[in-house]
Amino acid sequence: MAKKCVGRAGRAARGFTLLELLVVIVIIGLLAAYVGPKYFSQLGKSEVTIAKAQIEAFEKSLDTYRLDVGRYPTTEEGLNALLVAPASAGAKWNGPYLKKGVPPDPWGHPYQYKAPGSKAEFDIISLGRDGQPGGSGEDADISSQ
Repeated sequence: MAKKCVGRAGRAARGFTLLELLVVIVIIGLLAAYVGPKYFSQLGKSEVTIAKAQIEAFEKSLDTYRLDVGRYPTTEEGLNALLVAPASAGAKWNGPYLKKGVPPDPWGHPYQYKAPGSKAEFDIISLGRDGQPGGSGEDADISSQ
């Protein structure tokens, strides 16, 4: 005569109890609460890094423009002068100096270009996450200077 499985082995075959499932859910929730803020703070840092990298790429393209044309684009011509020859550039323009159009900053706002700049021949500015001048953290302005 075969014996019936009794005890722990028999109970494990039926599945998990409600208490065991609740313990697992609480553990997953605690891990998410610990890891989530760290992940999202890194996401904000990466957007700032992307903005700085885009500004550096604009600077290099503007330097190439200056070598060809003999000057940086005016504020009115803006960064669009890197894609389409302004009338004032004449035959010296040898662009386009960017492979694609001028992208917005990582937060979807347009970059601001001013020539002459406050500290150099030009300024390229991203107004940060809030799109407003000033701010701190991710809302702080990111500038070429």
